[in-house]
Amino acid sequence: MDKQKATQAIEKVLETSKVGVLSTAYNNKPNSRYMVFYNDDLTLYTKTSINSVKVDEIEDNPHAYILLGYNETTNNSFVEIDAQIEVVKDQKVIDWLWETQDKTFFDSKQDPELCVLKVIPKSIKLMNDDELDTPITIEI
Repeated sequence: MDKQKATQAIEKVLETSKVGVLSTAYNNKPNSRYMVFYNDDLTLYTKTSINSVKVDEIEDNPHAYILLGYNETTNNSFVEIDAQIEVVKDQKVIDWLWETQDKTFFDSKQDPELCVLKVIPKSIKLMNDDELDTPITIEI
């Protein structure tokens, strides 16, 4: 396996696809929802309310799983990400995310309920890539 080519293909999916499924655990059962993700290399970010159920779930159990890609990619490639999530209130991160995405759900980047979920991958599995022998999993 060529890790560099796999990483490039993964980054292409992350750049192309923004809407994905975030799965967390609630009462020891999966709980999934669609989220809009933005990436910085292989790390993903998404905004949410500090008062959301998902923040409570993440604080109880920071392990998460993300599906991203398929429809938006030319070859139906997608990624499966096994990750840890951190709840971030850092204003620099909020400012960056605010500038790179739509402004729906919150009126201002100063909204006291606005926080960011930082998705730190442990492993990423690339699926359905025409140029690589997939599935390919890279450990981070």
